[in-house]
Amino acid sequence: MDVIKVSADETVPLRAVSAGVMGLRTVFVNVFAVTSADNWFLIDAGLYGFADKIQKWAAQQVSTAAPAAIVLTHAHFDHVGAVEKLLESWDVPVYAHPEELPYLTGQRSYPPPDPSVGGGLMARLSGLYSRGPVDLGSRVRALPADGTVPGLAGWRWLHTPGHTAGHISLFRETDRTLIVGDAFCTTRAESLLAVARQKPELHGPPAYFTTDWNAARETVERLTALQPAIVAPGHGQPMAGDGMAAALDELASRFDEVARPAHGRYVDHPVRA
Repeated sequence: MDVIKVSADETVPLRAVSAGVMGLRTVFVNVFAVTSADNWFLIDAGLYGFADKIQKWAAQQVSTAAPAAIVLTHAHFDHVGAVEKLLESWDVPVYAHPEELPYLTGQRSYPPPDPSVGGGLMARLSGLYSRGPVDLGSRVRALPADGTVPGLAGWRWLHTPGHTAGHISLFRETDRTLIVGDAFCTTRAESLLAVARQKPELHGPPAYFTTDWNAARETVERLTALQPAIVAPGHGQPMAGDGMAAALDELASRFDEVARPAHGRYVDHPVRA
């Protein structure tokens, strides 16, 4: 697969992604804090064991108060790992797409990963990663069908399936900030070396957990059509600028060539689960 490179000048620091948006990396996955009026929201919950670090970061950089809610882009292990521990301290709701709720209420595990796609150690080890589910009980709620996030003014959530059936992204029209989740990445998520180096590149979603490649391509095309000015991914560095925009256009137009694996468990047999 070709690499879509982006200049390091296009990267944006996690500590200041855009107005009211900042991020924290938990080893290889990002979480984000978004402030709105007098409230703030945590987007995703990182890896297991990082609840204390997330809370300390939030208290120092965002607010000593609990967030108004936690919003999950999806329920993979690296995006929900700390959520149960966080909820021991924060009595707040958790919002997710309705199709993600079975993985958040103890009902269903995700389909098996595909270690054969993407190459790299992260992919080869994917059989060891937890497929869930977690059980958040009554704490978890379905996002409203109208695209709003309760209390988060100025933002809308977008259904962006492919990596998972209920994956979402978040978009703010005023400055075209896009919180991507795992719809696409700005690092090669399958490679431990690439994740460690954080070289700015554009890639598709983490291949080993993506179960519907046609939907993943359509998602990237829809997100590209939004013409985001600032991109905040789950994996890799935030990016902004004309070079990023051109790279995203290229990813959308050449998705099957540069992102979709030639062979794999779900390449020709998608799973909408």
